[in-house]
Amino acid sequence: MDKEDKRRYFVVGSVYLEVVTPLFQQKLEEKYQGLNFRCLKDFLDRKAVIHILFHLRHRNAWCCTDKLNCTNHGALPLNHHQWKQLYAENPGPGIHNCFCKYTAKSIKPADLDLSLCGLILYNCCNLGQLDEEAVHILRRNKNDYLSHNTTCGITKDEYGPLMDELKTNILQLDQTKEDELIRIQKRPLDDALCNKYMTTLLNIHEILEKIDTNTTKTLHCVQQIWQHLTTQSLTKKGLEEKTGKQGNYKHPIKPYKLGQYIFIVHHQIDLTSVIGGDWSSKVKDIVMMDDGRLVMCLPYQNRLLISNTDGSQVDSIPVQDTPCSVTAVNNSTVAVPLLYSECIEMYDINNKLKLKSIALPDMLWWGIGITTINNKLVVCGENKLLVIDHQKGEVVQTIQADCDPARLHGSGDRIFYCDIYNNNKLYWYSYTDDTHHTRTLPSGPISMTTLQDGSLYVWCNDGSIQHVSSDGQQYKTVHTNLSYGVIQYNFTQRKLMIIHNSLVKVFNEL
Repeated sequence: MDKEDKRRYFVVGSVYLEVVTPLFQQKLEEKYQGLNFRCLKDFLDRKAVIHILFHLRHRNAWCCTDKLNCTNHGALPLNHHQWKQLYAENPGPGIHNCFCKYTAKSIKPADLDLSLCGLILYNCCNLGQLDEEAVHILRRNKNDYLSHNTTCGITKDEYGPLMDELKTNILQLDQTKEDELIRIQKRPLDDALCNKYMTTLLNIHEILEKIDTNTTKTLHCVQQIWQHLTTQSLTKKGLEEKTGKQGNYKHPIKPYKLGQYIFIVHHQIDLTSVIGGDWSSKVKDIVMMDDGRLVMCLPYQNRLLISNTDGSQVDSIPVQDTPCSVTAVNNSTVAVPLLYSECIEMYDINNKLKLKSIALPDMLWWGIGITTINNKLVVCGENKLLVIDHQKGEVVQTIQADCDPARLHGSGDRIFYCDIYNNNKLYWYSYTDDTHHTRTLPSGPISMTTLQDGSLYVWCNDGSIQHVSSDGQQYKTVHTNLSYGVIQYNFTQRKLMIIHNSLVKVFNEL
């Protein structure tokens, strides 16, 4: 397999994991909500749905109720692992094997992979003919070109017709995805991320179910799969150590020349028509999720705004108090500190639900600053940084700071911050040497973000962007005529965002 075959596989895999999967999840949610089910569990517990799915898993089973609608499929597209993911057996044995013995588990669309989500969509959601054909073709092509493709390569002859078919059927389900597809098709091969996607796309559970029941063969196969997964994990760890950035599965790159031209404007989004144009429409913070969605804080409107990278499909989540900062916890969850409230709230942006509220009496009332590091949250305290285990809902570490911190940014082993009273210093704490460091800049830092090579862009209150070296020892001005605001770079998307009031500019990396 040559490099281009692998790149084509990577592009198609990216389309399925970054576009088709969330699209299927969104469509499923729309369908059950349109039937007035408040959650996926209630929909899966619907008699007609569980009956259909039961017979997609069980052959030669005749139910004690609704026998007229029992079916006996030659193939069983719902595998054992998927069935157990959806349903639990009721306590006590039933008289015979029947769907009445099972109850749906508490599960969300975001928990379902593409295969399972597509199977439910196709069989249980009464799609229109064109949408049904689109789901069928997308599922079929995933199996044909990705799930069973042990070479992990796609030839040039296969690629063109396949991408045309993918585009046609994705746009049948959602017309707004064209720009995202174009962006992914231009993506260069990223070996580490490609290997990660391979692990996700190969149907390991199906492979295990098809293995000969001979114990030796089964054990040998499991060992091979485990070795593959372990190799990916070690590769990931090694790359994290080299790049100094968790979650950034990129090869180390040559350091940028300070102040050099790195980014070019891709597009800009004017949110005035969505949020208004007066003082209350100011966006105070923004985060780009790894799938490209934007989550923005509107403190004066008490809500979070969610949109695609191009500004389409705008939605919002109401917040009881004033959200001033936001950080991504995982692909579907954000954490937000609230002004005056001394608490952090966590939200599921897929289902637009508040997940939990964490009370933090030592958090500074102004709530300007939150970040993630080592799977923990970090917020500002009085002359200190508070590190929080969001799963336990408690402070697990207190780090003394050199000022009252604001505008936090975590990267690798370092937490960057500035002084709320706006002196000209950029501060950072390093876990490596358990020491605080400073760098004096021409103007007070307002916002900072880490780039691919470990250097930083720091936006200052005089409107300048200072490009600071990865060791913090040098800096150079990046010439711009922008007013100050918030700046953020996303490693997965390789995009830089700058936001001021209601205007978002998105830059592609050269």
